[in-house]
Amino acid sequence: MHAAADAITTPLRIHAEREARELRIEWADGHVSTYDFTTLRWLCPCAFCRGEAGLPGWLDSKPTLSPEQTRLVDLALVGQYAVAPAWGDGHHTGYYTFAALRENCPCPADAARRASAPVSGHLTNRHAEH
Repeated sequence: MHAAADAITTPLRIHAEREARELRIEWADGHVSTYDFTTLRWLCPCAFCRGEAGLPGWLDSKPTLSPEQTRLVDLALVGQYAVAPAWGDGHHTGYYTFAALRENCPCPADAARRASAPVSGHLTNRHAEH
């Protein structure tokens, strides 16, 4: 069971296609997740975007994202558990864990699974609200 759980959140290949404005992750269990850059920016888990100490984050104000805020300029691995995108506006503090990315996979099957499951309080896809 542990190996199957690891396969769900272990990426085999991560590719950012800047012209298509997509991040594609191929997982060890065979699943493929494709995130458009706007969705990816809405998923930013950093304290500035999500809030901290009971205060709302910037994304809670439902801002209109500018083209620079959704232009990926770099993508760095963080250990063996996350990626850290750097955006055109200079924002670079969000560590997107592989577990959170897989949980928020935008494919139709995973979107349907999330819609039928109780809300978990973990990183949620606020992009769907916009």
